[in-house]
Amino acid sequence: MDLIECTMDAPTHTRSPSRLPPVTRVQMDDYVPPKIACAWLGKPVVSVAQFDTASLECVATWSRALLSYSRATNKLTTTTYHHATAPLLPCCSELFAVSSFLKAAVEANTVPPLMRGKMLANVFYEASTRTMCSFAAAAQRLGGGVLPVSASSSSVKKGETLQDTMRCLECYADVLVLRHPVKGSAAIAAKYCENPVLNAGDGAGEHPTQALLDCYTIFSELGHLSGVTITMVGDLKYGRTVHSLSRLAALYGGVKLQLVSPAALALPQYVLDQIEACKCADLEITISETLSDEILAATDILYVTRIQKERFPSPEAAAPFLNAFIISPETLGKMKESARVMHPLPRVGEILEACDADPRAAYFRQMRNGMFVRMALLALATAEADTKSACM
Repeated sequence: MDLIECTMDAPTHTRSPSRLPPVTRVQMDDYVPPKIACAWLGKPVVSVAQFDTASLECVATWSRALLSYSRATNKLTTTTYHHATAPLLPCCSELFAVSSFLKAAVEANTVPPLMRGKMLANVFYEASTRTMCSFAAAAQRLGGGVLPVSASSSSVKKGETLQDTMRCLECYADVLVLRHPVKGSAAIAAKYCENPVLNAGDGAGEHPTQALLDCYTIFSELGHLSGVTITMVGDLKYGRTVHSLSRLAALYGGVKLQLVSPAALALPQYVLDQIEACKCADLEITISETLSDEILAATDILYVTRIQKERFPSPEAAAPFLNAFIISPETLGKMKESARVMHPLPRVGEILEACDADPRAAYFRQMRNGMFVRMALLALATAEADTKSACM
């Protein structure tokens, strides 16, 4: 039996059972996701545009409640999170606090059941390992259940629209995670759903939860986000992770973005325009087609991405770019000892495995952080206003 056999009134669409239902630009333009503004409960996370720079010294109320709970119950024995003196976005400050609390709780085997009685619908219309599994692990570690849904096993094969699928799934789930090959699809889902929708990647558009875990990793590795030089290397045109990370990083003071890619795979102009519209005044951006020694020497975070060959019109179109940049131990030798190398993974040859033993290789720590950040996102999106009650 299909998981989503449910009858609902559906908007009129041209549909083909042989492919995913279309998502139109008209649908996307009339939905604006709400700002987070230190209030995550029930809100979707569709775009990094939901985060702003207001009240940088905002105290993380959720963090205080969780830390108070841990002290009161003596369930947490390892070191917990303390706010850094460097300012963070209020939403990130809150998220990082909860992430760090939950990281320590996982390591101490004392995770509070913040999702007990709650269900996550894990809806993936594209292949995924890390994002799908980290969301599932996050929900289960918090005491919640998981409904796995794929395009191949759901009524999308019968031509059901995305919005109908998501509206049916929220009949069973308290929070929905969506990965979809069409840019803007998460906004469609959030527009039609009452329960929070978390964007797990919408085609070549955005990947906001990846950007949040990337910023958390930078903060964890370097101790700050302000003043960091981030060098993004590879496919910046189709790479949704860099679209989101560049926009979120631009909100912090003193950040320098060094964008390195073949000219045909440069960061899209619309992303540069979005950065310009929301950036801190002292943001610097440089663009290069060469990963020079000078660029490497100035780098604090080397953020490497694979060539997104599945988004090219044909394999032949992607072929000339597949080995455009390869990070080797010799590359790392030109970087600071304090620098870090990150990658959203999977890698397909752009970082040699010989680099893995270097302590600056942070990409597997980055992946583990993804689970903690997604635990925090799920807790913040679904937990009751009275945090202590939710934990009991």
